[in-house]
Amino acid sequence: MSKKVADVLWEMLAKAGVKRCYGIVGDALNPVVDALRRNGAIELVPVRNEEYGVFAAVAEAYFTGNPVVVCGTAGPGVVHLFNGLMDARKEGAPIIAIAGDVESSIIDTSALEELNPYKFFEAASLYTARLVNPEQARAVISTAILTAVVEKGPTVLAIPGDVASADAPDQPTDFTIAAPAVVRPSDTDFEKLVRMIDEAKTVAIFGGDGCREGRDEVVELACKLKAPVGYAFRGKQWLEHENPNAVGMTGLLGYGGAYNAIHEADLLLMLGTDFPFSEFLPGASVKKVQIDKNPKHIGRRTALDLGLVGDIKSTVSALLPAVREKTNREFLDRQIAHTESFHKLLQHYVEKGPTIKPIRPEFLAATLSELASDDAMFFADTGTACIWLARHIYGGKNRRLFGSFSWASMANAAPNAFGCALAYPGRQCIALSGDGGFTMLGMGDLLTQIERRTPVVQIILNNEKFDFVHIEQQEAGIVPFGVEFKNPNFAKVAEAMGAKGIRIEEPEDVREGLAEALAYKDGPVVVDAVVDPLALAMPSHSPFHTVKGFTLSFAKQVLSGRLDTVIKEMERNVGIV
Repeated sequence: MSKKVADVLWEMLAKAGVKRCYGIVGDALNPVVDALRRNGAIELVPVRNEEYGVFAAVAEAYFTGNPVVVCGTAGPGVVHLFNGLMDARKEGAPIIAIAGDVESSIIDTSALEELNPYKFFEAASLYTARLVNPEQARAVISTAILTAVVEKGPTVLAIPGDVASADAPDQPTDFTIAAPAVVRPSDTDFEKLVRMIDEAKTVAIFGGDGCREGRDEVVELACKLKAPVGYAFRGKQWLEHENPNAVGMTGLLGYGGAYNAIHEADLLLMLGTDFPFSEFLPGASVKKVQIDKNPKHIGRRTALDLGLVGDIKSTVSALLPAVREKTNREFLDRQIAHTESFHKLLQHYVEKGPTIKPIRPEFLAATLSELASDDAMFFADTGTACIWLARHIYGGKNRRLFGSFSWASMANAAPNAFGCALAYPGRQCIALSGDGGFTMLGMGDLLTQIERRTPVVQIILNNEKFDFVHIEQQEAGIVPFGVEFKNPNFAKVAEAMGAKGIRIEEPEDVREGLAEALAYKDGPVVVDAVVDPLALAMPSHSPFHTVKGFTLSFAKQVLSGRLDTVIKEMERNVGIV
């Protein structure tokens, strides 16, 4: 029997290293899924919501580096893929989306569930193809695979059912995926960089996710230059652990001496970061060099004195023997002392946590960090969960931290953890979920985890509100509105669905409850942690507009009859930084 186009599709995807396909099957996708069944080399992971499947795939693809497939059938199913594909593009995850399409004979007739994939996926996809002729198969499939893997992002293949079930042409399906290229600045620019470093009295480093492969080289360079190392959120997991020069993060989640370090140095080296909050970056008083393998990142967040295109590992490796070692540690020691002082302040609610009710989220997160294994993988929902991940979950050589850091979608943590639980069986995969995010997306596909008995630990920060939005409204100087809601007992809901449920209401039960959740291996766990809804976390450096906004918001709340809420919020955050 001759191969069908869909057979060729899965054969090529398997050769590219695809292990799983997440999605929901149906109508236009039926011929594609039938071929997946026949292939047998790639696992189908049916989910309740296509968006959940994409978020799971993003985490798997980001950490493994292997392409992962997602699928949705024509029209509505395809639409559900979009948000997760945007996350894949922002986080740099190689995702290949198989989008069901209407029959080729009725394309462009406004048929039921018809959607133009080129227009719809333009913002999310690095490459979009509509396979309308079997002769296209090898070319467009290989292009989608290579683009996703080499450029590290999502691609889309829209396939009508009649084309998927058509006979494939007799063409070879082999293809080659080239290893990542080594990119280094030109000799002229490199020599200028060496001179700038040698001439600077003090140097600071600010790194991002681009330091992932060059982590050891960056730390070595920092030690040679006596340079404090700050990092963006996406750089934390690579640059924080076992780094004697680490000084924390800047930005609204910031902690430690990072802000002061990058503003007080003579020269700032921005390595592999596209940090989007320009107001936290220094102005003209500090010379700035940015090195990134993506030319589009160079200089778009702040004015530079030198911008260089290069991957961090090879560029810094070349720098190490070329620059002179600095001997004066005064600047570095000052920033480290500032960082240590700030860390002591961060322990305020951690140390007092066992005696404070409602449960302080700082105490919950710090206890979780202490109890989790050395190779645990942590995933945070967008919102205040990111604050506690940034400040109180400590990384390590084998620990991993992830979230929708660049796209900032809600509801990513539970599916992220699920995807990595499948990719890394035996490792603790822990989702730090907001109650809004969990009820938005995580609760429905808890059933998927239960069916597969996947040991994902989901810790819900139950404060009955969109907490980060509440903080944003206060920063903007307005009275919080539209952010509160009522929750069920999540532990009882989980038990009714077939998962293990643990509810923690008392601070003295935090350690025991988390330890029980982490020890459970027979399926998913939902920890319903009732945390203080008035907990705040200010950055190590607060821009004037933030302080002004909080002051104005508090004043408006008092004038609108909410004096009791303001007083409670102030009382609950004594000693906050």
